[in-house]
Amino acid sequence: MTGYIGLGSNVGDRLAHLRAGREGLGRAGAEVTACSGVYETAPVGEVSRQRDFLNACVAVETDLGAEELLDRCKALEREIGRRPVGPRHGPRPIDLDLLLLDDLECQGERLTLPHRDILTRRFVLLPLLELDPQLALPDGTRLVDALESVVDQRAERVADL
Repeated sequence: MTGYIGLGSNVGDRLAHLRAGREGLGRAGAEVTACSGVYETAPVGEVSRQRDFLNACVAVETDLGAEELLDRCKALEREIGRRPVGPRHGPRPIDLDLLLLDDLECQGERLTLPHRDILTRRFVLLPLLELDPQLALPDGTRLVDALESVVDQRAERVADL
């Protein structure tokens, strides 16, 4: 299956954390086939007073199911130094979000696919569209069409992953 995973970091060596996440995905059963650039963005959510994030996306190929891939992403986050405490959207060394997995659609307590914020976050849309300019959600919604609604969100390309 083809999947897309978002990576984010705003604690410590942010770029090194993103690269550790990219490298760890292969060990976790998700072969990285393409990487977007890295974007610096303002924090989003309840905790506004924190350092800017670095964000990127990767395309992966995997034989894992959605829940198992999520479990392995969470284990990789812990390996890189993320602790399961603190406020939602708070500071963190690494965040690995499963954004899309083939045309799967699901909604549960632990996992929603496509990711519920995919169309409202410029820092997700830009790197995803770098990976595939024609990318669409399972319902046919083209990601490129969502960019117009998030033009007020800063996302500056700053590095390669």
